[in-house]
Amino acid sequence: MAEYNAMEIMICVAARELENGATVGVGTGAPCAAAMLAQKTTAPDLVIMFEAGGIYPTLPEMPISVGDSRTFYKAAMAGSMGDIMEACSRGFVDYTFLGGAQIDMYGNLNSTVIGNHAKPKVRFPGSGGANDFASFCWRMMVMTPQNNRRFVEKVDFLTTPGWLQGGDSRAKSGLPLGSGPYKIITDMAIMDFEPQSKRMRVISIHPGYSFKDVQENCGFELLKAPQLADTPAPSDEELRLLREEIDPYRYVIGR
Repeated sequence: MAEYNAMEIMICVAARELENGATVGVGTGAPCAAAMLAQKTTAPDLVIMFEAGGIYPTLPEMPISVGDSRTFYKAAMAGSMGDIMEACSRGFVDYTFLGGAQIDMYGNLNSTVIGNHAKPKVRFPGSGGANDFASFCWRMMVMTPQNNRRFVEKVDFLTTPGWLQGGDSRAKSGLPLGSGPYKIITDMAIMDFEPQSKRMRVISIHPGYSFKDVQENCGFELLKAPQLADTPAPSDEELRLLREEIDPYRYVIGR
């Protein structure tokens, strides 16, 4: 088995979640790498959409921003942010990848501040399109390292809605029925959300880790699937594609 790093296994796992013919709204970095890998493996007809307006491009290499000219290369449409957000709100986008400084047990994300909003310890860029993507895309996925600082009992600021307070609270808020957080992919495990409570639960453990490792690196109690799966390690071909064709300059996967 080839050696791989934390970023590479997260990208490979995320790519496997994207089925052929689906639509996915991505940003740059790891989500883009995952979408590109999916296109080169199991989902050649995956429709990639960028927030700045690139729809179904043929990406020649890793773009450095959502407005990079490469996100429009041989695209089906060179649209605008308005076109992308309209597509989301009309229910045309299956998946989105989001992230943040904090995530709680219901998949709510904070990318605004750490500490009190009026006098924060740290201020982040804020929502951008994340609130819209999380509100209207059918399945939200998150790729993030596993640690206690990110996985917190309560986010300091709710930038992006997950399952809100759990249960049926998201549906009661008026957001589209059937939309919401889907999978959380970390360097240790894969999590989904228990159907009734909407609490985060571990469903698969990556090679070299245990449920105890995952729990010790989380700031709240995780649920546990009745049968935990073992996450398959990245294949030699997945790693070759990542390292040689998708991110040869190691912008995302690192040295």
